Amino acid sequence: MPTDTNPADRRRFLVDSIRVAGIAALATGGGFLAGRQSQASEMRWQIDPDKCIGCGECATQCVLDESAVKCVQCFEMCGYCDICTGYFDPNYQEIETAAENQLCPTGAVIREFIEEKAGQRFYEYNIDLEACIGCGKCVKGCALMNGSLYLQVMHDRCVNCNECAIAISCPSDAFRRVPLTTPYRIKTQALPLVRSEASKPEGKAARKLLSQVDPT
Repeated sequence: MPTDTNPADRRRFLVDSIRVAGIAALATGGGFLAGRQSQASEMRWQIDPDKCIGCGECATQCVLDESAVKCVQCFEMCGYCDICTGYFDPNYQEIETAAENQLCPTGAVIREFIEEKAGQRFYEYNIDLEACIGCGKCVKGCALMNGSLYLQVMHDRCVNCNECAIAISCPSDAFRRVPLTTPYRIKTQALPLVRSEASKPEGKAARKLLSQVDPT
């Protein structure tokens, strides 16, 4: 085998080797970064309703013009009260749906008569998500009774910032990262109620909720 090698060929060989090694290193580094980014993208911001105090920051601190935080209702906890402290302003004039009697500034809490039993009237309270601004007033009011209303980050709206502006300003440290596969949370005291409802043949909605709830 010949031992004499043309210097130009040797230089070309070395340059090509360095170039290939550099590309391989870049590809490996890029794969590592892509993996890190992929892992990060699999986590989402969510509110722990057991820590939330309805401070109002969610309505004003979100980077979006319309906050990604909305109120939701846990019907398993709701008392279907006639006088709901999450619906009525503490200074209401009458027990009816006029805007001046409502606690919600946008009328996002919808009150609907369900039935009357033994002289007591029961109402269902639903949330109009398009009208809700995430101010937490109804949540704070409802906490005086059953506490069935609570705030959640809606993932069809949230842009999943690396550092959530609301989380930074949250005074109760209620924001946390949860897996994409289970991006929602419910109150600890609601879990056994929802599980009980999910065990019933008609508990389809409860079963769907549980499939989306972060268990930690």
